[in-house]
Amino acid sequence: MMNAQAMPNVDEQTLLDIKGLKIWYRTTRGNAQAVDGVDLIIKRNEIFGLAGESGCGKTTLARGILGLTKLPGYIEAGEAIYYRQVSGSSTVGQDLLTLPPHEMRQMRWRNIAYVPQGAMNVLSPTLRIEKQILDAIYEHSDMSKEQARARMLECMEMVGLEPTVARMYPHELSGGMKQRVTIAAAISLKPGLIIADEPTTALDVNVQQVILQELKDIAASLGVTLIYVTHDMAVHAEMADRMGIMYSGLMVEVAPVIETFKEPLHPYTQGLIASIPAIGGDRSRMVGIPGNAPSPLAWPTGCRFHPRCPKAMEICRETVPPMLEVASGHYVACHLYPTPISGATPASGATPAPEELN
Repeated sequence: MMNAQAMPNVDEQTLLDIKGLKIWYRTTRGNAQAVDGVDLIIKRNEIFGLAGESGCGKTTLARGILGLTKLPGYIEAGEAIYYRQVSGSSTVGQDLLTLPPHEMRQMRWRNIAYVPQGAMNVLSPTLRIEKQILDAIYEHSDMSKEQARARMLECMEMVGLEPTVARMYPHELSGGMKQRVTIAAAISLKPGLIIADEPTTALDVNVQQVILQELKDIAASLGVTLIYVTHDMAVHAEMADRMGIMYSGLMVEVAPVIETFKEPLHPYTQGLIASIPAIGGDRSRMVGIPGNAPSPLAWPTGCRFHPRCPKAMEICRETVPPMLEVASGHYVACHLYPTPISGATPASGATPAPEELN
């Protein structure tokens, strides 16, 4: 029986509560602070998009939640409390970061599943597809062989794979089919949370569109919460209900996706959106974000974006901006917005969760 603590006063819509999460890597030059104090709340039955440049900490955060941080990486501080509804309105919370390895293994697949960036990173080239999906089901459930096989075929059908694919080897499948296999495996035990880490990066545009729609349909039909990780802002515009923007190991803006694109507040978010090519309208030269992202071995003082920010002020160079709710459900860490909305509090840099999604 896993160590779980009853949480009678927790908002019933909260699924995952991340507080002060720091994931560092030991190097010969010191600690690389890849994730350096993230606060975030994920709600039930939402698609949450996680965006930012390569190297901002998105994948490190996702793998840390799953207990997949490997040496020289380690959890420096923080919590990641996953809330399970056990009966009626009864809710129990478990800190994923403190679970022993064998208990974290029980959480994976059954409660939290992972769709990795490259399907070949998780599919064994020497085993048939059915063997790989069934082994996961057997390991994490008490289904009989007949039940497990029926569940496997049901999940394959949900992602558009024919039953004959079960007898194939990974090398016989296209990239899109392999990615569908990983999605079928991820949903095989109906987890409450799926983390998809750039699952369409290596696929062509047409296949990407199909995979994205399948993920969206699966999240809706199974009532699953999906954290979708990608640097592609256009994908978030299509997929997400809410999204968070990461920069240099920190969350800098969290808002409903419509608000993020209609009225981005943080200059970094504005730069990311401005870099998306526009179809139609007036022609204009695209302008990228100047400079390079800083090294996690030596973050800048104050706001970490200030060396690249066209709106930087003196306070930005000296003081870390707190995360404030500056519009209903819209949170930003930027000195351009020093005053929270009426009744909101800074929460010491934490990211409070809006009661309503977009």
